[in-house]
Amino acid sequence: MTKKVLVLPGDGIGPEIVQATVAVLERMDALFGLGLEMEEGLIGGAATDATGDPYPEETRRLAHEADAVLLGAVGGPKWESLPKPQRPEAGLLAIRKDLALFANLRPARIFPELADASTLKREVIEGVDLIVVRELVSGIYFGEPRGIVEEHGERKGINTLVYREHEIARIARVAFETARKRRRDVVSVDKANVLEATELWREVVSRVHADYPDVRLRHMYVDNAAMQLVRDPKQFDVIVTTNMFGDILSDEAAMLTGSIGMLPSASLGERHALYEPVHGSAPDIAGRGIANPMATMLSAAMMLRFSLGAPEAADALERAVEAVLAAGVRTPDLGGNAGTMEVARAVITKLEEEAQ
Repeated sequence: MTKKVLVLPGDGIGPEIVQATVAVLERMDALFGLGLEMEEGLIGGAATDATGDPYPEETRRLAHEADAVLLGAVGGPKWESLPKPQRPEAGLLAIRKDLALFANLRPARIFPELADASTLKREVIEGVDLIVVRELVSGIYFGEPRGIVEEHGERKGINTLVYREHEIARIARVAFETARKRRRDVVSVDKANVLEATELWREVVSRVHADYPDVRLRHMYVDNAAMQLVRDPKQFDVIVTTNMFGDILSDEAAMLTGSIGMLPSASLGERHALYEPVHGSAPDIAGRGIANPMATMLSAAMMLRFSLGAPEAADALERAVEAVLAAGVRTPDLGGNAGTMEVARAVITKLEEEAQ
């Protein structure tokens, strides 16, 4: 049975890391009989350059028809002076909203081979295995009113933090269901002592928790959570939090692993799903062939597991990535000198060796 995958390379290093990952997926298609049908589309700055729209109608159509979307990265200084609706980030927010991708799952796991690559001591980060469940289509990034207005002779910036009960409840359920498949521990992060919207967050998460008595729930203020991630990251299993707090904390969690280039993510809705690395478009190294494609490959593994019904292939891809790390094939962000496609070839070799 054919599985349709929409591939969106995007901007900066996006085309390079996606090319490497597509090469791996094409070989896996032959090895595992996945039935993949991959089609490429435009998003972000590349889409704005071609069509004037960072999320053009053709991409929208293809996204709704696909079984899953694999995205590289969007953004770059080239487009920063454009009106907001034409900036690359507007395309990313638009596809998330359009596909109703309300749950963003960002795992952060320490590969034993990279324990010394972290800026934290080995004894602090060795064994870390956590996942951030971030609400993705509401909160301060989408709240109204917003904008910059003139008032009393000066400009004023306005953003609004809004959460509705059903939005909190559905992301809480994702967190508790995720915890049931892991170590059954959830930390809900808010700022309920200051922000009424997250006071409601805490109340609703606690209410939903009543349906999951087998899962432990703790509440933590975001400033304390940020500190605890550095002080004692092994205490965390599943972290569930708001859109903005999740954006920040997941990047902090990324650096526990030694490189943001190692973290995948899955954005899930009721009917659609999008997979992308956590890192950005890294325009400073774009076009040099040295970008780390492993987060994109691990995102593809999540895609195989969650959307394409191929958990065995997902496991094999994750093992191959770990084996390549153990063999010392690493890009410069991990202290090595391998190129992007060199990593892809090494992963393919490991997959072929296991398949024999």
